[in-house]
Amino acid sequence: MTAPRLEIASSESLPAEADAVVIGAGIVGSFAAYYLARAGLKVVLVEKGRVGAEQSSRNWGWCRQQNRDARELPISTQSLALWEEFQRETGEDAGFSRCGLTYLSDDPAEIEGWAAWVRFARTLGVDSRTLSAAEATDRGRATGKAWKGGVFAPTDGTADPSRAAPVVARAAMRAGACVLQDCAARGLEVAAGRLAGVVTEHGTIRTPIAVMAGGAWASAFCRQSGLAFPQASIRSSILAVGPGAEGLPAALHTRQVSATRRADGGHTLAISGLGRVDPTLQMLRYGRDFLPMFARRWRSLAPGGLQGVASGHEGLGRWPLDRPTPMERMRILDPRPDRGTIAETLRRAGAVLPALKTAKVTAAWAGYIDSTPDGVPAMGEVAALPGLVLAAGFSGHGFGIGPGAGRLIADLVLGRVPLVDPHPYRPDRFHGGQRLEVAKF
Repeated sequence: MTAPRLEIASSESLPAEADAVVIGAGIVGSFAAYYLARAGLKVVLVEKGRVGAEQSSRNWGWCRQQNRDARELPISTQSLALWEEFQRETGEDAGFSRCGLTYLSDDPAEIEGWAAWVRFARTLGVDSRTLSAAEATDRGRATGKAWKGGVFAPTDGTADPSRAAPVVARAAMRAGACVLQDCAARGLEVAAGRLAGVVTEHGTIRTPIAVMAGGAWASAFCRQSGLAFPQASIRSSILAVGPGAEGLPAALHTRQVSATRRADGGHTLAISGLGRVDPTLQMLRYGRDFLPMFARRWRSLAPGGLQGVASGHEGLGRWPLDRPTPMERMRILDPRPDRGTIAETLRRAGAVLPALKTAKVTAAWAGYIDSTPDGVPAMGEVAALPGLVLAAGFSGHGFGIGPGAGRLIADLVLGRVPLVDPHPYRPDRFHGGQRLEVAKF
């Protein structure tokens, strides 16, 4: 079942040229197009399916600083302010609010790990608070049990995955961007060693800049230009229940289950980190790069099936640009949720949060979380192909930092002082520190 999502209208026609073309209308691509258009560039945002239809509408909706990797913390902090600024300046409702995030635990080691992060984050001015046993039990009173400790992040919040990317793309159109849905970018044209155009299924757009924000499709797309970008995807399954449960925190995480209040009064439920690994040729190609990550997460990851192969987003093939590609055959990456995971999530939710015992499931869906070997996104120009800017591999963090990522990409394209230091995200950090290399297959 596809995750709920707002539909918006497309622009009318494909321009022959543009200052920049953004490929992929998820949250990062939509924000990149928005900020580029606001700066006065002629921008085209192309999407093979519908705006926000893949992972950007399939996540929890959390916008957090809490427990972020130190490399991502600055852009996370900036993104919270940009979520607010976007809603204030455009009048669009992305469902963002600083509702606070609550973390509860009975594991002393986990509690101490969170506390250590809080001590570090406070040195950077982040407001995050450890909870004593009494405070955690009070904040978790909806669970009906005592807790040993936790964390409360009062300035963190959530946005609405069903609305966010579409309303950002709509704002980009009002700022002058052209947004084209059902328009797959098949590949790139190169002249004199640099990018010269984007080939779409409806024609070629001449442009000196292309931003690849294609989520789980990014590695396969880069491969068409002979570039190797290590990327692997995990299939995560989530469900939503209808209204009726009262007294729950707006956003609650426990090891057993996490719950997020939805705009309709219901809740999104998930088990953090739990996922299926669907083997693909691309995963085998980059398996060595991802062994450390899989080794750390072996308790929460289980072998999947052939959905990844059937979807076509992680193949190793090269496709001709004058014929339909795997992206046109799979307009929306909509994998089947794992039934066992959905059942276990519902069982745990009822056990941890009694108010959810009688809740009715309104939807269940899955999505592919695209990851890099170090769990940090790749953002920046690809040295091997000047003019191509990568914005991919967000490793499950892209929704929350979408505004900051889009703004950083715009800064890099425009040559402005960047929002945050871009060095930790540079694409050339892979392959032993070499630039994003020419693929060898």
